[in-house]
Amino acid sequence: MTELEQYYNKFCEEKRLGRRHGQVEYQITMNYIHKYLESIPNANIIDIGAGTGRYSVQLASEGYDVTAVELVKYNLGILKSKKSSVKAYQGNALKLSRFADASFDVALLLGPLYHLHKSADKVQALREAARVTKPGGYIFAAYCMNEYGVLVYGFRQGNVKTCRKDGQLTEDFHCVCQPKDLYDYVRLEDIDRLNQEAGLTRVQIIAPDGAANYMRHELNEMDEETFRLFVEYQMSVCERQDLMGASAHTVDILRVT
Repeated sequence: MTELEQYYNKFCEEKRLGRRHGQVEYQITMNYIHKYLESIPNANIIDIGAGTGRYSVQLASEGYDVTAVELVKYNLGILKSKKSSVKAYQGNALKLSRFADASFDVALLLGPLYHLHKSADKVQALREAARVTKPGGYIFAAYCMNEYGVLVYGFRQGNVKTCRKDGQLTEDFHCVCQPKDLYDYVRLEDIDRLNQEAGLTRVQIIAPDGAANYMRHELNEMDEETFRLFVEYQMSVCERQDLMGASAHTVDILRVT
């Protein structure tokens, strides 16, 4: 069992997206998925790195034809236990050989890129998502952002001096992550470079959670109306380029040509 599988056997992605900071990310991401699905009647969707099926099961319940691919058996078991119409398989984002070229209208890649540390692997995952997506279709590719890692793990949790000493932070505070760290963090220029190497064109990029992950305690203390206003606020600013890099996550929306 890999370190990643051990991690997800203990970490419940289902609960994360159910907590308030996760709800912000989920609601805004789904809003944009729906926005692009509007132009594709009867869309066929592949959810690559589907986790426990938070996105795929919901989309299937809305009548879409959804296929899910998940690496971790534990997550796959939870997904299948929901008894939805999702066709779920164990698989790896780097090799989707089960699926023919141009099989899907939309590909969701909302997790695998967090855990791929080599640029070549990220590019391979993007290319595989593009291969199985029809020309004119869309890829939603999510990333963990560098500044969130620096501010939270480095400064809030008091690891910044050790990270600089050990070479985990460069002089300009770019995270240098290893597979043992599980997550990898990028900046916007890194994402731009990956798109160029993968030959993909951006439609738009959004920050689905913004400051939500920095404000977990505050979000939990909010009454329902205030929390609703926070989601409304984040929805209104999630496309702002001046806030993009500081978000915990971004979702890059790409079109396959």
